[in-house]
Amino acid sequence: MVKHYFREEFISPPDDVMVSEKDHEIKVDGPKGTLVKSFYHPRIQVSVKKGAVRIYVEKPRKKDAALFGTYRAHLNNMIKGVTEGFEYGMKIVYSHFPMKTTVKKDGFIIENFLGEAAPRKAKIVGETKVQISGDEVTVKGLNKEEVGQTAANIELATYIKHYDPRVFQDGIYIVNKG
Repeated sequence: MVKHYFREEFISPPDDVMVSEKDHEIKVDGPKGTLVKSFYHPRIQVSVKKGAVRIYVEKPRKKDAALFGTYRAHLNNMIKGVTEGFEYGMKIVYSHFPMKTTVKKDGFIIENFLGEAAPRKAKIVGETKVQISGDEVTVKGLNKEEVGQTAANIELATYIKHYDPRVFQDGIYIVNKG
């Protein structure tokens, strides 16, 4: 007797979200916008059947099972992104030298950090929007990866080497993820 083992899951998006597939690329259209991501692996199949996304792998190895879960998480994040979006809240903290922050086309500029003459720059990834109001910075977007990477870039731009990270210091810090 041959035992066939496979793993299959269907992700059903809400009524206001359309999902389509072409050449291993999944396109998710929703009320807030559109996201496209490529899902290709020789052993894992991602397809769209009757409006639902089907993820399938036959006889999964350990790495295949891990990638199966990763694909599922990416697809759920894409659906959440086009319906709700992602938002990170950041706080500007300084004790002596007041920082001046501005948003340019694809960069976040931090001036007068610890009294430095040269400005520090952080890259804004993809279609992410950054807004500054007082000492609060809001990072918004549809793609969770791009929003998270932009927030990390801003936080790392104010990283100070050779200091104890447990002591609260000047910088721009992520305070909430929503």
